[in-house]
Amino acid sequence: MELVYSLSTWMVIGGLIGARLGHVIFYNWEYFSNNPSEIIFINHGGLSSHGLTIGLLITLVLFQKIKKIDLKKYLDILVIPIPLLATFIRLGNYFNSEIIGKPTNLPWGVWFQKVDAEPLLRHPSQIYEALIALSIFIILYIIYRKKTSISNIQYPIFHLFLILYFSTRFLVEFLKERQGIDDLWILGMGQILSIPFIIWGAWCFISRHKKQYNRP
Repeated sequence: MELVYSLSTWMVIGGLIGARLGHVIFYNWEYFSNNPSEIIFINHGGLSSHGLTIGLLITLVLFQKIKKIDLKKYLDILVIPIPLLATFIRLGNYFNSEIIGKPTNLPWGVWFQKVDAEPLLRHPSQIYEALIALSIFIILYIIYRKKTSISNIQYPIFHLFLILYFSTRFLVEFLKERQGIDDLWILGMGQILSIPFIIWGAWCFISRHKKQYNRP
């Protein structure tokens, strides 16, 4: 119990720092480099899911080295709450009119009055991502609880999270306004940052599956 409490505290702090620094570095460096005092004011908005993931991974590595504990066997259960956390982050983005979507004529388009003075319907991309993240949380939780054949592979849920979350994030980015990168680029910053996680998750998952399949 003490280990769980300690690790949870580390992950909350490390994840929050990573999420904030990810937003600062990847999406709004020009502003924050000129206003460094604003970095600590997270109540003004600005958290990055990519930064959150990086922050959590670094936190786990540091915790493992300092506490001298092998955390690999805990990765399955540790990763399950992360998409749930991402759900609440995206809901916060929605209410703060952050990370808005592109204009749309769809009936569920939303007018973000903090951003557009004149009525303009946009994709509620934050809601899309919140629903996707919530769905991923449910999927991972069911797999973990059911102990299906797929969960017999060594900690595959962590890799499934990387594949599911960042591949869907890559797709939703097509409906969002660009952030932190020029419109001349084919892909947005969120898509560029998602690609390494997708490749890593897919490679690790396939490698584990092959080892499991070839095991005598």
